[in-house]
Amino acid sequence: MTITVAGKKKDYEEGLTVKQLIAAEEVENPLYVTVTVNDEFVQSANLETTVLKDGDEIEFLYFMGGGC
Repeated sequence: MTITVAGKKKDYEEGLTVKQLIAAEEVENPLYVTVTVNDEFVQSANLETTVLKDGDEIEFLYFMGGGC
């Protein structure tokens, strides 16, 4: 299947979960990443059970605090 990860089209095996994608993409700080699939947020509890489909668009988001 072909999915779009952070704006780049990539090929992966069918049945890939979001958690497996996070590992395959070697996401920095996977405990602190928020994932969207087709602009819908995936809750942390559902990362292992959310199966990606051909044509899905995935983004990894990091929320940072800070400032003065």
